[in-house]
Amino acid sequence: MTDEPADTESPARVRPRRRRRVSVVGVLGESLITAGVLVLLFIAWQQWFNNIIVSGNLRSQASSLQQQFQKKADSSPTPVPTGATPTTPPVTPAATGTNQFGVLYVPRFGADYKVPIAAGTTTVGTLDKGDAGHYDSTQMPGAIGNFAIAGHRTTHGAPFGSIAQLRVGDHIYVQTAQGYYTYTFRNLQYVKPTQVQVLQQVPDAPVVNTASKDRLITMTSCNPKFSAAERIIAYGVFTSWQPLSAGPPAEITSAVGKA
Repeated sequence: MTDEPADTESPARVRPRRRRRVSVVGVLGESLITAGVLVLLFIAWQQWFNNIIVSGNLRSQASSLQQQFQKKADSSPTPVPTGATPTTPPVTPAATGTNQFGVLYVPRFGADYKVPIAAGTTTVGTLDKGDAGHYDSTQMPGAIGNFAIAGHRTTHGAPFGSIAQLRVGDHIYVQTAQGYYTYTFRNLQYVKPTQVQVLQQVPDAPVVNTASKDRLITMTSCNPKFSAAERIIAYGVFTSWQPLSAGPPAEITSAVGKA
Protein backbone atom coordinates (compact mmCIF):
# COMPACT_ATOMS: atom_id res chain seq x y z
CA MET A 1 0.00 0.00 0.00
CA THR A 2 1.57 3.21 -1.13
CA ASP A 3 1.31 6.47 0.70
CA GLU A 4 -0.87 9.21 -0.93
CA PRO A 5 1.10 12.18 -2.06
CA ALA A 6 0.99 15.04 0.40
CA ASP A 7 -1.10 18.07 -0.58
CA THR A 8 1.44 20.66 -1.41
CA GLU A 9 -1.17 23.48 -1.92
CA SER A 10 -1.58 25.78 1.07
CA PRO A 11 -5.15 26.55 2.14
CA ALA A 12 -6.54 29.89 0.95
CA ARG A 13 -6.04 32.62 3.44
CA VAL A 14 -9.22 34.13 4.85
CA ARG A 15 -8.86 37.85 4.85
CA PRO A 16 -10.50 39.55 7.76
CA ARG A 17 -13.38 41.85 6.81
CA ARG A 18 -12.75 45.50 7.16
CA ARG A 19 -14.93 47.20 9.69
CA ARG A 20 -17.17 49.85 8.27
CA ARG A 21 -15.94 53.19 9.38
CA VAL A 22 -18.71 55.28 10.92
CA SER A 23 -18.19 58.94 10.23
CA VAL A 24 -19.83 61.92 11.84
CA VAL A 25 -20.96 63.09 8.41
CA GLY A 26 -22.66 59.76 7.72
CA VAL A 27 -24.50 59.75 11.04
CA LEU A 28 -25.57 63.35 10.52
CA GLY A 29 -26.80 62.57 7.00
CA GLU A 30 -28.88 59.63 8.14
CA SER A 31 -30.31 61.70 10.98
CA LEU A 32 -31.30 64.45 8.58
CA ILE A 33 -32.97 61.96 6.23
CA THR A 34 -34.91 60.47 9.15
CA ALA A 35 -35.91 63.94 10.33
CA GLY A 36 -37.03 64.85 6.81
CA VAL A 37 -39.22 61.77 6.57
CA LEU A 38 -40.78 62.57 9.95
CA VAL A 39 -41.48 66.14 8.87
CA LEU A 40 -43.13 64.93 5.66
CA LEU A 41 -45.26 62.48 7.62
CA PHE A 42 -46.27 65.24 10.03
CA ILE A 43 -47.22 67.53 7.14
CA ALA A 44 -49.24 64.73 5.56
CA TRP A 45 -50.98 64.19 8.88
CA GLN A 46 -51.75 67.89 9.29
CA GLN A 47 -52.85 68.50 5.72
CA TRP A 48 -54.77 65.33 5.01
CA PHE A 49 -55.48 62.83 7.78
CA ASN A 50 -56.03 65.42 10.50
CA ASN A 51 -58.21 67.56 8.22
CA ILE A 52 -60.37 64.53 7.44
CA ILE A 53 -60.81 63.75 11.14
CA VAL A 54 -61.50 67.37 12.11
CA SER A 55 -63.94 67.83 9.22
CA GLY A 56 -65.89 64.80 10.38
CA ASN A 57 -66.01 66.16 13.93
CA LEU A 58 -67.18 69.54 12.66
CA ARG A 59 -70.04 67.95 10.73
CA SER A 60 -71.08 66.11 13.88
CA GLN A 61 -71.00 69.33 15.89
CA ALA A 62 -72.99 71.11 13.19
CA SER A 63 -75.58 68.33 13.27
CA SER A 64 -75.88 68.72 17.05
CA LEU A 65 -76.48 72.43 16.61
CA GLN A 66 -79.13 71.71 13.98
CA GLN A 67 -80.95 69.44 16.42
CA GLN A 68 -80.81 72.10 19.13
CA PHE A 69 -82.18 74.73 16.78
CA GLN A 70 -84.94 72.43 15.52
CA LYS A 71 -85.96 71.43 19.03
CA LYS A 72 -86.31 75.10 19.96
CA ALA A 73 -88.23 75.82 16.76
CA ASP A 74 -90.62 72.93 17.38
CA SER A 75 -91.42 74.26 20.84
CA SER A 76 -92.17 77.79 19.56
CA PRO A 77 -92.50 77.76 15.76
CA THR A 78 -92.10 80.96 13.74
CA PRO A 79 -94.90 81.59 11.23
CA VAL A 80 -93.87 80.83 7.66
CA PRO A 81 -93.82 84.08 5.65
CA THR A 82 -96.19 84.30 2.72
CA GLY A 83 -95.55 85.87 -0.65
CA ALA A 84 -92.12 87.21 -1.56
CA THR A 85 -89.01 87.00 0.60
CA PRO A 86 -89.34 88.85 3.92
CA THR A 87 -87.95 92.36 3.81
CA THR A 88 -86.91 92.39 7.46
CA PRO A 89 -85.35 89.14 8.70
CA PRO A 90 -84.97 88.57 12.44
CA VAL A 91 -81.57 89.39 13.89
CA THR A 92 -79.62 86.58 15.54
CA PRO A 93 -78.73 87.56 19.14
CA ALA A 94 -75.05 88.22 19.81
CA ALA A 95 -73.05 85.28 21.12
CA THR A 96 -70.41 85.54 23.84
CA GLY A 97 -67.12 83.84 24.61
CA THR A 98 -66.45 81.12 22.05
CA ASN A 99 -69.99 79.74 21.98
CA GLN A 100 -71.25 78.17 18.76
CA PHE A 101 -74.38 79.94 17.51
CA GLY A 102 -74.78 78.96 13.87
CA VAL A 103 -74.00 76.59 11.02
CA LEU A 104 -72.39 77.64 7.74
CA TYR A 105 -73.28 75.89 4.45
CA VAL A 106 -71.49 76.58 1.16
CA PRO A 107 -72.56 74.17 -1.63
CA ARG A 108 -69.53 75.21 -3.70
CA PHE A 109 -67.36 73.65 -0.97
CA GLY A 110 -69.07 70.26 -1.22
CA ALA A 111 -72.50 68.66 -1.03
CA ASP A 112 -72.01 67.69 2.62
CA TYR A 113 -70.14 70.84 3.70
CA LYS A 114 -71.25 72.36 7.00
CA VAL A 115 -69.24 73.85 9.85
CA PRO A 116 -70.21 75.51 13.13
CA ILE A 117 -69.95 79.27 13.52
CA ALA A 118 -68.63 80.40 16.90
CA ALA A 119 -68.12 83.72 18.61
CA GLY A 120 -64.64 85.27 18.41
CA THR A 121 -61.66 84.84 16.12
CA THR A 122 -58.91 83.85 18.56
CA THR A 123 -56.59 81.19 17.20
CA VAL A 124 -56.74 78.76 20.12
CA GLY A 125 -60.25 79.53 21.33
CA THR A 126 -62.07 79.31 18.00
CA LEU A 127 -60.15 78.94 14.73
CA ASP A 128 -57.90 76.02 15.72
CA LYS A 129 -61.03 74.09 16.69
CA GLY A 130 -62.06 74.26 13.03
CA ASP A 131 -64.96 76.64 13.60
CA ALA A 132 -65.72 79.65 11.46
CA GLY A 133 -65.11 82.51 13.88
CA HIS A 134 -67.30 85.61 14.04
CA TYR A 135 -65.56 88.98 14.37
CA ASP A 136 -67.10 90.39 17.54
CA SER A 137 -66.95 93.95 16.18
CA THR A 138 -69.22 93.10 13.23
CA GLN A 139 -72.95 92.53 12.93
CA MET A 140 -74.89 89.31 13.47
CA PRO A 141 -76.88 87.47 10.77
CA GLY A 142 -80.00 89.38 9.82
CA ALA A 143 -78.72 92.75 10.97
CA ILE A 144 -78.05 95.66 8.63
CA GLY A 145 -74.30 95.84 8.13
CA ASN A 146 -71.48 93.35 7.79
CA PHE A 147 -71.56 89.85 9.28
CA ALA A 148 -67.86 88.88 9.08
CA ILE A 149 -66.32 85.48 9.81
CA ALA A 150 -62.83 83.97 9.55
CA GLY A 151 -61.57 80.43 9.02
CA HIS A 152 -58.44 78.39 8.35
CA ARG A 153 -57.57 77.55 4.77
CA THR A 154 -55.07 74.69 5.16
CA THR A 155 -55.18 73.18 8.66
CA HIS A 156 -57.58 72.31 11.49
CA GLY A 157 -60.22 71.05 9.09
CA ALA A 158 -59.55 73.87 6.60
CA PRO A 159 -63.15 75.15 6.67
CA PHE A 160 -62.29 77.89 4.14
CA GLY A 161 -59.95 75.74 2.06
CA SER A 162 -61.95 76.32 -1.13
CA ILE A 163 -62.75 79.99 -0.63
CA ALA A 164 -60.89 80.94 -3.83
CA GLN A 165 -63.21 78.65 -5.82
CA LEU A 166 -66.34 80.72 -5.15
CA ARG A 167 -68.10 82.00 -8.26
CA VAL A 168 -70.44 84.96 -8.70
CA GLY A 169 -73.97 83.84 -7.88
CA ASP A 170 -72.95 81.03 -5.50
CA HIS A 171 -75.08 80.82 -2.37
CA ILE A 172 -73.80 80.97 1.18
CA TYR A 173 -76.22 79.84 3.89
CA VAL A 174 -76.17 80.60 7.60
CA GLN A 175 -78.47 78.69 9.94
CA THR A 176 -79.16 79.94 13.45
CA ALA A 177 -81.98 79.41 15.92
CA GLN A 178 -83.82 82.18 14.05
CA GLY A 179 -83.84 80.37 10.70
CA TYR A 180 -81.90 80.16 7.44
CA TYR A 181 -80.21 83.26 5.99
CA THR A 182 -79.26 83.11 2.32
CA TYR A 183 -76.44 85.24 0.93
CA THR A 184 -75.31 85.46 -2.69
CA PHE A 185 -71.58 85.62 -3.39
CA ARG A 186 -70.48 88.85 -5.06
CA ASN A 187 -66.69 89.05 -5.38
CA LEU A 188 -63.25 88.21 -4.02
CA GLN A 189 -60.66 90.69 -2.82
CA TYR A 190 -57.02 90.34 -1.78
CA VAL A 191 -55.73 92.73 0.87
CA LYS A 192 -52.90 93.24 3.34
CA PRO A 193 -53.43 91.85 6.86
CA THR A 194 -53.58 95.42 8.17
CA GLN A 195 -56.52 96.39 5.93
CA VAL A 196 -59.20 95.99 8.59
CA GLN A 197 -61.56 98.24 6.64
CA VAL A 198 -63.01 95.07 5.12
CA LEU A 199 -64.77 94.56 8.47
CA GLN A 200 -66.57 97.91 8.40
CA GLN A 201 -70.35 98.06 8.18
CA VAL A 202 -69.79 98.96 4.52
CA PRO A 203 -66.46 97.28 3.63
CA ASP A 204 -63.70 99.61 2.42
CA ALA A 205 -65.93 102.69 2.56
CA PRO A 206 -63.78 105.83 3.04
CA VAL A 207 -66.09 106.89 5.89
CA VAL A 208 -68.50 104.93 8.04
CA ASN A 209 -71.79 104.86 6.16
CA THR A 210 -74.63 104.48 8.65
CA ALA A 211 -77.23 105.20 5.98
CA SER A 212 -76.60 101.91 4.14
CA LYS A 213 -79.33 99.29 4.43
CA ASP A 214 -77.28 96.43 2.99
CA ARG A 215 -76.93 93.15 4.85
CA LEU A 216 -73.60 91.56 3.94
CA ILE A 217 -71.48 88.53 4.75
CA THR A 218 -67.69 88.72 4.66
CA MET A 219 -65.49 85.62 4.81
CA THR A 220 -61.76 86.06 5.46
CA SER A 221 -58.78 83.70 5.35
CA CYS A 222 -55.02 83.73 4.76
CA ASN A 223 -53.50 83.99 1.29
CA PRO A 224 -51.70 82.36 -0.39
CA LYS A 225 -52.12 78.94 1.11
CA PHE A 226 -49.50 78.11 3.76
CA SER A 227 -48.78 81.83 4.17
CA ALA A 228 -50.17 84.82 6.06
CA ALA A 229 -48.74 87.44 3.72
CA GLU A 230 -52.22 88.51 2.56
CA ARG A 231 -55.87 88.00 3.28
CA ILE A 232 -58.41 86.65 0.82
CA ILE A 233 -61.85 88.19 1.28
CA ALA A 234 -65.15 86.84 -0.04
CA TYR A 235 -68.23 89.07 -0.02
CA GLY A 236 -71.86 88.09 -0.22
CA VAL A 237 -75.16 90.02 -0.18
CA PHE A 238 -78.24 88.99 1.78
CA THR A 239 -80.87 87.47 -0.49
CA SER A 240 -83.57 85.90 1.68
CA TRP A 241 -84.54 84.37 4.99
CA GLN A 242 -86.89 81.59 6.04
CA PRO A 243 -87.79 80.14 9.45
CA LEU A 244 -86.71 76.66 10.48
CA SER A 245 -90.35 75.58 10.29
CA ALA A 246 -90.22 76.10 6.52
CA GLY A 247 -87.43 73.55 6.21
CA PRO A 248 -83.97 74.17 4.73
CA PRO A 249 -83.44 75.77 1.32
CA ALA A 250 -83.53 73.11 -1.40
CA GLU A 251 -79.85 73.52 -2.24
CA ILE A 252 -78.70 72.39 1.22
CA THR A 253 -81.35 69.81 2.04
CA SER A 254 -78.82 67.02 1.62
CA ALA A 255 -76.18 68.69 3.80
CA VAL A 256 -78.67 69.49 6.55
CA GLY A 257 -79.79 65.87 6.63
CA LYS A 258 -76.27 64.40 6.88
CA ALA A 259 -74.66 63.77 10.26
